[in-house]
Amino acid sequence: MDFNLSEQELAVQKLARDFARNEIAPHVMKYDESQEFPMEIAKKLGDIGFLGIIFPEEYGGSGFSTIEYAIIVEEISKVDPSMGLTIAAHNGLCTNHIFSYANDELKKKYLPDLTTGKKLGAWGLTENVSGSDAAGMATTAERKNGHYIINGSKLFITHGNVGETAVVTAVTDKSKHKNGISAFILEKGWKGFKTGKKKIN
Repeated sequence: MDFNLSEQELAVQKLARDFARNEIAPHVMKYDESQEFPMEIAKKLGDIGFLGIIFPEEYGGSGFSTIEYAIIVEEISKVDPSMGLTIAAHNGLCTNHIFSYANDELKKKYLPDLTTGKKLGAWGLTENVSGSDAAGMATTAERKNGHYIINGSKLFITHGNVGETAVVTAVTDKSKHKNGISAFILEKGWKGFKTGKKKIN
């Protein structure tokens, strides 16, 4: 097995390393001290394809491999782990769940904005009553008149305040326990969908 990086992978590594050094490193302390989300940097990540790393070009993605994905997260995280998490959570959680499980209509509607960085994605699983134990979640979704009504709350959500598109999990069939959980796409601004204040310890 050859563990050496290919020319393409080396090029991606250099792109990520140079971006981290030139665009992120000079501003790390500013954002760390202010606790402000670096939206300008996130937009630049979208411009160079790092918010659509593993998705096909037909959805606005970069079409990179999983290895290249890991390289990008590694290089960015060497300079700023929080931005590495932004890339990983946006690509791997919200965007990838839509890509992997949504129907074609929803993919076409949501993916282009996410893969290009026009919108940031959030993934809502964790709750105060169950942590990340999905089987114990209390949030429910009940179907009424052709729509689902979701009741519950989440916490410790990456991009919870800045994400404009969220994939949120809820129990749709309690009798099926962990197999009775479904995922829903929510948009910031929808009636009843609120985000709380960011908590800093």
